[in-house]
Amino acid sequence: MGEVETRLKALGLELPPALSSPDGQRLPFPMVQRHGARLLISGHGPQTAAGAMHEQRGKVGDDLTTQQGYRLARLVALSVLASIRREVGDLDRVRRWVRVFGMVNSGPGFYEQPSVINGFSDQIIELYGRERGSHARSAIGVAQLPFNIAVEVEGEVELFDDC
Repeated sequence: MGEVETRLKALGLELPPALSSPDGQRLPFPMVQRHGARLLISGHGPQTAAGAMHEQRGKVGDDLTTQQGYRLARLVALSVLASIRREVGDLDRVRRWVRVFGMVNSGPGFYEQPSVINGFSDQIIELYGRERGSHARSAIGVAQLPFNIAVEVEGEVELFDDC
């Protein structure tokens, strides 16, 4: 078991299985696209431990609090990590996190999107350390996200050259 997997276990965290589309069909696009030593990560939402879309949905600032959004963003990190592991087999193959783009399904007047996406960033840095886990980041509010999920994150990581 690698370093990141050991940290996951020590924190009592488990990665969810692959998400299928809401109608049960295979997704029509890859969740992770490999390009040389880079992984481009499609937008992910929060999942349950069983792999379903998380049932807590809605607009942060109306239906959900900032803290609830933060916790959902931490779950998005686990969903992304699960996709990375399925693609490259070992989470320790990630040399560093490069970029994260976080979207928050925001109620009118809500402006704490960075605080919500901190959940994702904090989870990644907790698992990879500051040197490998720190990343460039944007956090924006949107009028709606697919299936009324509260948080969606996409990003990019760099792999070690020998992967």
